[in-house]
Amino acid sequence: MSGRELRSVAEKLFAEHSGWQAVGEAEAAGWVGPLWEALQQTGFPDVPVPEELGGAGGGVADAAQLLQAAGAHAAPVPLAESGLVGGWLLAAAGLPLPDGVRTALGSTAGLRLDGDRLFGAAPAVPWGHRAEHVVGLVDGVVILAPGPAAQGPGPTAARGVNLADEPRDTLHFDGIPVTARVAAPETVTEQTLGERAALGRAALIAGALSAVATMTLRYTGEREQFGRPIGRFQAVQAHLVTIHQQATVVEAAVDGAVAAVERGRASFEIACAKLLADRGAQLAARAAHQAHGAIGMTKEYPLHYLTRRLWAWRTEGGGHHRWADLLGDTLVAAGPDALYPAIQSGSAVVSAVMR
Repeated sequence: MSGRELRSVAEKLFAEHSGWQAVGEAEAAGWVGPLWEALQQTGFPDVPVPEELGGAGGGVADAAQLLQAAGAHAAPVPLAESGLVGGWLLAAAGLPLPDGVRTALGSTAGLRLDGDRLFGAAPAVPWGHRAEHVVGLVDGVVILAPGPAAQGPGPTAARGVNLADEPRDTLHFDGIPVTARVAAPETVTEQTLGERAALGRAALIAGALSAVATMTLRYTGEREQFGRPIGRFQAVQAHLVTIHQQATVVEAAVDGAVAAVERGRASFEIACAKLLADRGAQLAARAAHQAHGAIGMTKEYPLHYLTRRLWAWRTEGGGHHRWADLLGDTLVAAGPDALYPAIQSGSAVVSAVMR
């Protein structure tokens, strides 16, 4: 099955189980059980993980297609954390996937390992309170630990949400025994882990931008003012151009980053993709609300499910400033002669100085 075919199947699944009513209910309840069960039955959360480790096979390109479909439907599940980040981390360490809901820890600076026991707090863990397993990189060690929803001893969860009312919980570990621990291989660092998280957010943003473009085009074609659709007015057309332009640019940037990952060096491309996605989210959300007018600000109209996620996701996966600083520092360190070659060939040129 090609990536586009995989995305088509995913779109149908999300359309069935992640309609706007279900998304709204998830913002109140924190979870959509039927959606996650349907995803597990198809193996979608495990797509980037080799079959011999319990995954569904496939690669980063397949995962990116799934995440774009999830972003287009504002799917309220930890799909990126389960597979693209957490699944990759386990696979890189040679650890098999556990059954049940899992998520990846973001910042682990507040955690420490004492033997096989984990202490400290991990903030802003996506759907942390629902996780039966959590995956992270602590002190150079890949760890698999029980989550708050696991049977037996586990961390406590202090509930929190992001701007889109998606769960971002703080998990407190008080000497919880880890399920497995393996010294991280050379390919697994805080940098590469952060890149995976950034690529996941960029893919979600790309999907949401595509959905915003479709929704805005439809609305401006149906809404009439002064006897004609508002989409025929030049000012509104300018907003439509902005939205479609950003959606196209971000999707292309994500495709480029995925191709670079498959070539083995992708730091530059992922940083660019996340920066473009963050900027596209800001510009397109603003243009979409301008084109929709007052109705776009109402709770009943579904535009906000997408635009609130665009604003939330642009601050996650490292945030705009982290990747802007990284790119700037890299290009300065590489020197002026590397600027145009870096634009042409990315990580193939500047990977030696990219940290």
